[in-house]
Amino acid sequence: MALVNDSTYGHDVTRTVRAEDRGTTTTVRASLLRAPRFPDPEADQGVHRFRHALVPGAGVGEAAREGYAVNLPERRVAGGGGPARPLVDVDRDAVVVSAVKPADDGSGDVVERLHESTGARARARLTLGFDATEVDRTDLLDRPCPTRRAPSWSGTSWRRRCGPSRW
Repeated sequence: MALVNDSTYGHDVTRTVRAEDRGTTTTVRASLLRAPRFPDPEADQGVHRFRHALVPGAGVGEAAREGYAVNLPERRVAGGGGPARPLVDVDRDAVVVSAVKPADDGSGDVVERLHESTGARARARLTLGFDATEVDRTDLLDRPCPTRRAPSWSGTSWRRRCGPSRW
């Protein structure tokens, strides 16, 4: 079971052993408001809206995907060209594309940020929905990483290893 929400970060999960049958009970709680008095005594005042959803049978990958769906719902725009291709498509649910953006240096390069959401290792094939001439690895400041080998590139797709210690 997964509990997903729209950017409410406070939560806790406790597990207790029942005395009557020695089974376990898991309690999940979400903190909706913090209401601190310092430094802003007016914090968390007024009307708030929260969205939560329960996802039965979800593993970590499904929970991450559903969390993104709640926080970043699909946007539809009018157009006459039919369905648009995704900017980046990934063949593994555990690998999440968190951003596709123009490079900060104004070069016309495209930066995509991705991560492995389950805390494990995964190999994924990434496919671009646009033309590109090369692929390179960068750090989080979009600077090239000369110590890292460039991904194996073929046309509009490449394979990539992701894991808890890789970026």
